[in-house]
Amino acid sequence: MLRVVVTVAVLVVFVYGLVDVIRTDSRLTKGISKPAWIVVQIVLPVIGAILWFLIGRPRGTGPAPSRYSHPVAPDDDPEFLRNLEIRRRNQAEADRLKKLKDGLNAKERKLDDGETPSNGGSGDAHGSGDAGTQGTDEVK
Repeated sequence: MLRVVVTVAVLVVFVYGLVDVIRTDSRLTKGISKPAWIVVQIVLPVIGAILWFLIGRPRGTGPAPSRYSHPVAPDDDPEFLRNLEIRRRNQAEADRLKKLKDGLNAKERKLDDGETPSNGGSGDAHGSGDAGTQGTDEVK
């Protein structure tokens, strides 16, 4: 019965130590590198686990620091929200300018269509009657 308890204890310490080494960030390990700790754990199961807990394991009670320096969700990111507002304003301005341009083009087409029939096909836009009236006013 004692042999079974010792074997189970050795197996639990080995597995727990190996899993702890694997889950630990490689920048936080002490003594030797993370792959070297894994090799020590496999070659010397009990002694490796004990050495890991005494020497290699990082100290500290807090959780491991997060690698992300920005908010996880886009709606929590102030920079994303700011860019979203800028994009919305730019799109509204582009839509307004397009509407104004379309209106201006429509007015130009309307004016072009309206002037062509009234000229009667002559190249003079003022008409010949205007030129004769102006000349007589100047003589007076």
